[in-house]
Amino acid sequence: MRSILVISILSCFFAAYNAKVFTKCELAQKLKAKGMDGFHGYSLANWVCMAQHESDFNTEAFNGKNDNGSSDYGLFQLNNRWWCSDSKHPSVNACATTCSNFLDDNIDDDIICIKRAVKDPQGMSAWRAWEKHCKNTDLSQYLASCNL
Repeated sequence: MRSILVISILSCFFAAYNAKVFTKCELAQKLKAKGMDGFHGYSLANWVCMAQHESDFNTEAFNGKNDNGSSDYGLFQLNNRWWCSDSKHPSVNACATTCSNFLDDNIDDDIICIKRAVKDPQGMSAWRAWEKHCKNTDLSQYLASCNL
């Protein structure tokens, strides 16, 4: 019983250690290096704006309160009904991964998944925060101070 408790406590510390809150410029540099500037017709500033409004650049962001009962995970708030599996809901799991993979500081798998998601007919409109805060707006502020 003690070993289970110790493992549980260590798991909590490990998960917290692996979370990261990016600065907008750190994220912009990472996204640019992964080919996101202009990907599927969307500028780098669109991706940074979306991430700020979806998760405040926090890889550990979690929203379990969607109207349809679904949950969103990580920096880009990827949904468990469409993009990943978390055993809470049946999922299309179009990115073929578990949702918990989107909650750590390694965002390579998150980027692979958003590349898949944006290819759907909705494009970036799949992200409500992008629709509300980024679409058809001046996004120059998101990269202005970044040395890209």
